[in-house]
Amino acid sequence: MPAEALAFALAAAFLHAGWNVLLRGSADVAARTVAVLCWSVVLFAPVAAATWRVEGAAVPYIAASAAAEGVYFVLLVAAYRRRELSVVYPVARGSAPALVLAGTAVVLGRAVSSAEVAGVLLVAAGVVLVRGLRSGAEGIGVGLAIGVTIATYTLIDKEGLRHAAPIPYLELVLAPLALLALAARPTALRTQLSWPTVGAAVGSFGAYVLFLFALRLTAAPGVAAVRETSVVIGAALAALFLKEHVSWPRFAGAAAVAGGVALLAVA
Repeated sequence: MPAEALAFALAAAFLHAGWNVLLRGSADVAARTVAVLCWSVVLFAPVAAATWRVEGAAVPYIAASAAAEGVYFVLLVAAYRRRELSVVYPVARGSAPALVLAGTAVVLGRAVSSAEVAGVLLVAAGVVLVRGLRSGAEGIGVGLAIGVTIATYTLIDKEGLRHAAPIPYLELVLAPLALLALAARPTALRTQLSWPTVGAAVGSFGAYVLFLFALRLTAAPGVAAVRETSVVIGAALAALFLKEHVSWPRFAGAAAVAGGVALLAVA
C-alpha cells in the first residue's frame, strides 16, 4: 500500500472513532445524528464548490451510495440507542474489510494478493478480541448489518470516484440525506447546537473524505482494513470518555490489528 494512502486511511480511522464517541455520548443520539449530517454538508459546501468535478457517469453511484449511507445512519442510531459503542463499533467496523475483500473478489472479479487476504483476516481476528470473547451475542446482529452497509458503500464509492472529485462526490451523497433527516427532526439543529455536534460533523465528513482520497490511491480491501484500526481507538475512547468497560484481552486484539495493518502496508 502506498505510504500516502496508508496515512490517509489511518487519519480517517482517528477521526471516525472520535466522531462516533461524540455521537454516542449524546443524550439524544437521533437528534445529534441529524445535526451532524446537516452541519457536515453546510461546513464543507464551500470546499465542494471550489473543487467541483462531477461527471454525469457518477450520478448512479452517488444515488446508490446515498441509499446505502441512509441505511447505515438508521442502523447506527438504532444501535447506539440500545448498545454500548465498545460492543457495536468493533463488530460493525471489523466485519467491513472482510466483506469488502469478498465483494472485490466475487462481485467485481478482481484479484487480491495473499498478503492482502492475510492482513484483512488478521485485522478481523484482532477486532474479535477487541470486542471481547465473553461478551456474548449482544450487538452482533446489528453490528454485522452495519458492516454490510459499510462494505456496500465502500465498493460503490471506489467505482464512483473514477468520475468525480472526493469532496463534491461526498457532498452530493450526504446532501439529500441531510434534507430528509432535517424534515424528520426539524428541531435538531436548534437543540443540538454545541461544539461536540460541530466536532462530530467535521470528524464525520473529514474522516470519509480522507477515506475517499485513500481509495483513489489503492485497492479498496486494504484501505478498508487500515481504516478499521479505528476499532482500537474507539475502544480506548469509549473507556476514557464514555466510561465503558474495556477488558484486557482487547490489548491482544490491538496487537493483531496493528499486525494486519503492517501486512497491508507492504502488500
